[in-house]
Amino acid sequence: MIFIHQIEAEETFSVRLPVLRPGKPIESCHFEGDNLGTTAHFGMYEHDDLIGVVSVYKVNHPISSKKEQYQMRGMAVLQEHQRKGIGEQLVKKVEHYVKEKKGELIWFNARELAVPFYQKLDYKIKGDSFEITEIGTHFVMLKCM
Repeated sequence: MIFIHQIEAEETFSVRLPVLRPGKPIESCHFEGDNLGTTAHFGMYEHDDLIGVVSVYKVNHPISSKKEQYQMRGMAVLQEHQRKGIGEQLVKKVEHYVKEKKGELIWFNARELAVPFYQKLDYKIKGDSFEITEIGTHFVMLKCM
């Protein structure tokens, strides 16, 4: 049985660490804004096992003039569960959440390797690539709601 529900920031670390921060200290899994009241974290569970996570922050990016913007961040699915549609379900959960909050735009910094995945879900690249130290090439991607 697979299901998604809202979780606490610290619960995301067990998936963020091996997928997004391998070899780094657990503290690197804490993102600015994780514990704000306007932030939500979602976990995908298979039975009792957390296998995927995503977080959504009420943060505006100057790349758009939309007033109600949300940043998707910390999207991660454990390697053995990747390519099974779990990431897509997590993105759809974020989209549903943002629509409920009357959000106008979802944006995020996508790793270069993840760009095709997000493009399949109708997200568009905005601007040029940029580097995040020790992580790699990224692109700002967005989708109007």
